[in-house]
Amino acid sequence: MTSPLPNSRLPIVAAPMAGGSSTVALAHAVAAAGGFPFLAGGYKTPELLAAEIDEVRTLTAEFGVNLFVPSKDPVDEAAFAAYAKELRAEAGQYGLELDPSPVTDNDSWDEKLALLTENPVPVVSLTFGLPHPADIAALQKTGTRVLATVTTTDEARLAREAGVNGLVVQGASAGGHSATFDPARTPVAVETDTLVRQVLETVHLPVIAAGGIDGPDAVRRMLDAGAQAVAVGTLLLRTDEAGTSPTHKQALADPAFTETVLTRVFTGRPARALRNGFIARHHRSDLNAYPAVHHLTRALRQAAGRAGDSDRLHLWAGTGWRNATTGSAADVVLHLAKGV
Repeated sequence: MTSPLPNSRLPIVAAPMAGGSSTVALAHAVAAAGGFPFLAGGYKTPELLAAEIDEVRTLTAEFGVNLFVPSKDPVDEAAFAAYAKELRAEAGQYGLELDPSPVTDNDSWDEKLALLTENPVPVVSLTFGLPHPADIAALQKTGTRVLATVTTTDEARLAREAGVNGLVVQGASAGGHSATFDPARTPVAVETDTLVRQVLETVHLPVIAAGGIDGPDAVRRMLDAGAQAVAVGTLLLRTDEAGTSPTHKQALADPAFTETVLTRVFTGRPARALRNGFIARHHRSDLNAYPAVHHLTRALRQAAGRAGDSDRLHLWAGTGWRNATTGSAADVVLHLAKGV
């Protein structure tokens, strides 16, 4: 089966982590160690993404870009307004007022697609669903390999029918957002290597396994299950080159945090994070409304990060967060490569 990665020395991928953790410096360190880096296109302006692509090109020719596929889900405006009211006291801690009117956008999809067709990169991965097949074909026409992130065998079938070149199979243990096509669905707690086997029994496409990559043994399990590569995210969050906020980095090492949970309270989509006070106080709301909830809580989360307030910050983390270490990202890649 053709590898989903062009010319990568090691089958270790730096997962794209939107919101600042994925940086050009992180991409450089991963590539220098023989891994395959991704830039996170989500939440960035097309101009900033273009600048990062140009900078990464000066460091390595082999890298990928991840895009968020726009959500088409309607927002329950009454439920959204109720949630905004519920969060009023949280925002008041920082003198903020939350807008009860939902804000939605398509994350500049058309502009980013135009950027990547005019200035092609080796690989583009897609998260949160599938775009029109014509968009996939437009990327492929430039020579780009297109990967879809999937969380079920049904999603894998849809991705194959859309014409993608390969899959990122994401298990429920992954940190940050679940890539589920249906944000109203809570991902089933199935081991990633089991999901990889199920997907490969369903479709014949190259696979990158994501979720639960907490050490060399996990790498070996994924490769034995049939994956061509593994994607690591959480283990890179505390590294020197990651743009993770100091508050987030400190929380990942804080023994006061004892578990991760899937929650919608920060963005309106299921995402795995360290359980903190904000989750405990608002988990019953569980509002399915992305990206409206993301925009609603964004200023609050930013203020919490600046203030060192881990109680109100979205502390994305996979189930293997305790194995996240400081030091260079290159060391993480080389450690994981012991499982190859």
